[in-house]
Amino acid sequence: MPLRNKIHVHDRVDRPSLQSRSTPAASGTPWGAARLALTAFFAVDGFLFAAWVVRIPDIRSQVSASHSALGLALLCVSAGAVATMPLVGRLCLRYGSRPVTVGSLALLSLAVPLPAHTHSVAALGGVLLLFGAGYGGANVAMNSAAVDLVAQLRRPVMPSFHAGYSLGGLLGAGVGGLLAGTLTTTWALALSGLLGLAVTAGAGVVLLRGPAAPVVAPGRAADSPASPASPTAPAAPAAPAAPKEPARVPHARLLVLLLGLTALCCAYGEGAIADWTTLHLTDDVHASAGTAAAGYAAYAFAMTSGRVGGTWLSIRLGQNRVIVLGGLTAAAGMLLAALAPSVPLALSGFVLVGLGLANIFPLAIAQAGATGGPQGVALASTLGYGGMLIGPPVIGFLADAVGLPLALTSVALAAVLAALLPLTARRTR
Repeated sequence: MPLRNKIHVHDRVDRPSLQSRSTPAASGTPWGAARLALTAFFAVDGFLFAAWVVRIPDIRSQVSASHSALGLALLCVSAGAVATMPLVGRLCLRYGSRPVTVGSLALLSLAVPLPAHTHSVAALGGVLLLFGAGYGGANVAMNSAAVDLVAQLRRPVMPSFHAGYSLGGLLGAGVGGLLAGTLTTTWALALSGLLGLAVTAGAGVVLLRGPAAPVVAPGRAADSPASPASPTAPAAPAAPAAPKEPARVPHARLLVLLLGLTALCCAYGEGAIADWTTLHLTDDVHASAGTAAAGYAAYAFAMTSGRVGGTWLSIRLGQNRVIVLGGLTAAAGMLLAALAPSVPLALSGFVLVGLGLANIFPLAIAQAGATGGPQGVALASTLGYGGMLIGPPVIGFLADAVGLPLALTSVALAAVLAALLPLTARRTR
């Protein structure tokens, strides 16, 4: 963030209450508008990604790719994202996360139509690098902006932003499925890109005009608004940093690292579902193209529902319990989806996967941001999207060796690891 926006938690405790009329953030309208605008960015990000996902079978046929070749091409999405994330983190610190959010979504919107114009695996990989750069940049910038707003609201509302992403994915998959037989891939992706630019322009004006949110000071995870210790009311004002505070800082990076690994395991599963669900349903379960798109839509709907209730669950159960239970649920669902011999059972499995994975990634990123500030978000996001980096080639090569259904069971293993890592992370506090 620019220096003028670097207001740490302990810098604002001596100011009037949020209810005071003399404070710029006192009015609910500016913060409400910024929250809605940021949610719109999450939603269009999910919509654009889903619009691409449901057209993967068509693109594969267009470029005549095998499973392993397609896996390498899909690797470029994650490679572009992970390569861009450290740079985007620095840009957020210098210029602010909100302008970078707008620029990244604009790049993503411009890149979405490009895969429809490729006719080789190499060309597809090249345009997916650009697609991944916009996607990865948007996710780091959006999550950094969301962590700042969570600090202002002093409630664990990070899942609500990611619910917007899932809702966008649900709409993108649903629209894509309905238009799969009537609209060509070229037109579908072009219209999606235009919609992305329109939302970016409209929501960008609102987000950039809103008041800047304070940045959480690194190493103060215990005082974070994302902590379940303050479930319903605004958290008590944080005390000024005590002399013993610096002793906690060395543990912060280890905690962020463990949270990033949790996000990695979750992202591995999310990437596998996004890249291989439609192919698994069409090739292994013999579903139609429309039904395959409905399978991803069912997963997206379950994830959206889980994230809508994520704040409530975090308050009732605590964030670590939500992550543990979610990982175990996703593991069971993935085994069912991968090995079920019929479409209804496979769809039921994908629903369980969506419910289980729903809150793991947003809660891990929220805790990393509360612990390490914007740098924590960047590090955990980079590790998290590393799961998408390794996912496509691992699934692709495993599919060629043992078949796609068995390859997808690796997602269940990753989900179990995501369930166990928070127990280790808690011991580092």
